[in-house]
Amino acid sequence: MPQPKQPVTDDTIQVRQLSHYQFTWIAGEPGEPGMWTLQLVLDQGAWEEVLTVDPDDADNLQDMLSTAQIVHYDVRRRTLMFGTTPVGSA
Repeated sequence: MPQPKQPVTDDTIQVRQLSHYQFTWIAGEPGEPGMWTLQLVLDQGAWEEVLTVDPDDADNLQDMLSTAQIVHYDVRRRTLMFGTTPVGSA
């Protein structure tokens, strides 16, 4: 069996499946707007990521996350990918 050129570690896995998510709102200074964050729990807790999102993005992401069956996250590119389509499907 061929050996990998580098060891496979948590840091070498680039795309992970989203298991759970949580939005958080952090109050700003008096008179200033607050800040939204989105915590992603990936691969059943093997990796976590926290993103800062603006209110419009938080609203849109909530809509997408609440309806998607499968969501993946590319750790290196910081990209959420919604759903999958099998090869050959129309």
